Order: sequence, then structure tokens, then C-alpha cells
Amino acid sequence: MAARKVLTGARVVLPTGTVADGRVIVDEHGRIAGHTQENDATVDLTGHWVVPGFVDMHNHGGGGASFTSGTEEEVLRGVRTHREHGTTTLVASTVTGELDFLAQRAGFLSELAEQGEIAGIHFEGPFISPCRKGAHSEVLLRDPDPADVQKLVDAARGQARMLTLAPELPGGIDSVRLLADHGVLAAVGHTDGTYEQTAEAIDAGATVATHLYNAMPGLGHRAPGPIAALLEDERVTVELIDDGTHLHPAAFQLAFHHAGADRVALITDAMDAAGFGDGRYMLGPLEVEVKDNVARLFSESGIGSIAGSTLTLDRAFKRAATIDGLPVEDVVRAISANPAKLLGVYDRVGSLEPGKDADLVVLDEHFDLAGVMRKGEWVVAPGAPGASRASRPV
Repeated sequence: MAARKVLTGARVVLPTGTVADGRVIVDEHGRIAGHTQENDATVDLTGHWVVPGFVDMHNHGGGGASFTSGTEEEVLRGVRTHREHGTTTLVASTVTGELDFLAQRAGFLSELAEQGEIAGIHFEGPFISPCRKGAHSEVLLRDPDPADVQKLVDAARGQARMLTLAPELPGGIDSVRLLADHGVLAAVGHTDGTYEQTAEAIDAGATVATHLYNAMPGLGHRAPGPIAALLEDERVTVELIDDGTHLHPAAFQLAFHHAGADRVALITDAMDAAGFGDGRYMLGPLEVEVKDNVARLFSESGIGSIAGSTLTLDRAFKRAATIDGLPVEDVVRAISANPAKLLGVYDRVGSLEPGKDADLVVLDEHFDLAGVMRKGEWVVAPGAPGASRASRPV
């Protein structure tokens, strides 16, 4: 069991607002408690922020490791890398592959979910549009036949959390209904669909926009496309990658303020290079080159498509709170509470409330990461050598 501890002096962000000079009590079971005891250890965090641990519902890897193809040791290294950057709850995302391989991979990842290392599985592909494939192998794409979708859901043994598909493809709407019936988030993404087709998918049960704007038609004044349908419907939560590469700041602001703070989920869409560095990597069967922290498909002839990101959520938090100028409470909703609610784990994580897991992040006055706690144990201890992780330029 973890030692009881009391974190004092910080600005603590609660669901009801920010408490100056707040206090968070962590009990011996690694949960947030409601009262102190005489022998509780005290940690002075004056001058810092304490916010809930980050929840990333779209993440392909990190620390040099891929969730699609890595060994157990490699996957756990990727998970640890993101934990060290504040992501205490993480859904492992796969990329397009052969259906049998993805089913086998789902079985492997489900074991890690059952152990509590990851919060489930997100299938991104192969049921996506070849017109908007991004960094997915076109030869491996297929229409979303409900039988194939069911195969992946079954292979995940109850750990499938989300599946991204293009609803305009044959079988798309029926697959959305199937996912909704199984309690799996149906996400619209990598789509070439129209406004009307996207609205039909939402009515059928789709509730997430996979990295809004990216890998879908742009917003047009006569053909508004999927972006308008996804932004305007209160049943949809929109994923945003706030790394300064995937989105122009004006597009980020438009989406955030139109959808509102309760309908945005900040994600990384991270690939192997997150927290690791520039170089050559594999994303599924495709080669990716990371240069200056930007991942693109390798191309001898020119600039390839963006291939995920090298983002970590501590950097996303800092950018949202500084460059984008969002209230800290809104950032917390988008980076912790909203994805936790979507994933059905808000009873345990996503906010700082008594009875929940003591998953939290300590940030300094500049919003640089200074500490990470998961289930009452420090992953990164405040004041420890290397604890202050100044973000790269945002």
C-alpha cells in the first residue's frame, strides 16, 4: 500500500473550480481521501498547480515503441514514457493492418488492459477511406463490413473502447450501429463523407470525431462536409491535436469555442518517436521520418503526409493554457474529464474527488511538468532530479 500523504499549498483544479492554497489528501490505498490523519506526510507544493492525471484516448506509441507491433516490454516502455509526461490513463491505438493481425494484436493488448496498464484499445483503420488514408497503407484498407468489425470487437475481449471508420463506405452505418450496441465508441475519421452522411452516422450512434479537421474534407460554404456536422451536434466529442503542426491556431480556436469545453478531447495521436527523438520509424508497414519533432511518411521525392505526432499531453496542456489562452479549468476538462467520461472511467479518474484514484499532475507556474502521481505513487516526484520537465517550444 502507498504511504498516506497530503499535498498542500498548490492551486488545485476541482470540478467546481480552482482552489487557491488547496489540499489533496492521498490515502494508503492510492485514492483521494476526505480527511487527514496526524501522521500523514506533507508535501509543500506552493507556487504549483495540481490537476487531474491526463487521459489520452488516441495514442499509438512512444519512447521508441509501437502499440501496433511492439513486444510487451516495448509497449510498457511506451506507456511509461507517456506516464512520465502526465498521461496516467492511456488507450492504446492500432493502425491499419491485416484483419487477422489486428485481431491477434487485440488479444495481446487486452491482456495489458486487464492488468490495468492501459485503459483499452482503439482501432484506427482498416475501415477508412482511401481518399483520406493519411499514414495508413492503402492496400490494407477495407470497407467496414459489420462481420469484420465484430471480429475485432470480439478479439478485444471487452477491452475495445473505440473504432474509427469512414461511415460513407459500404457497411459504415450498420457498423456504427453495431459498435453503439456493444458500448464501443464509434468515431468518424479518415472520411471523405458529406455533411449528410456524417449526420446519418451521428444519428446511428457515432459520438467521436477522430482528430477533427485532419484526414477529412475541409469546411466549405456550399459543401460543409463532416467538420460542420461533427462540430454542430451536441452528441459528438471532437478530438483535437494541439501541437502547432496538425492545426492552425485559428482552426483550434474555432473548434474549441464552437463545440465548447465539454465537447473537446485533447489527444496526442502519438507515434513511437514521442518522448524519444528524431529518426526513422515504422508506423504499421509504412516508414516514417521524424525531423524537428514532426512525423511524416518517408518520401524520396518530397514531403510526405503527416504520420501521427510526437506530442505528449504535458506539452498540449501548456500550449492550450498559454498560446491558446484557454482557462486552466477548460484545459482540464478537455485533457482529463471529457475523455474519462467518454471511456466510462470517470468514476475512477479524470477529476480530483474523494474515492477516486490519486492520479494527478503537478505543474509549475509556467505550466511545465513538475510531478506525476498514479494511484498514490509518484511516477515523477516533485523536487527529484529531472522532475522539472520544461516543455519544448510550443
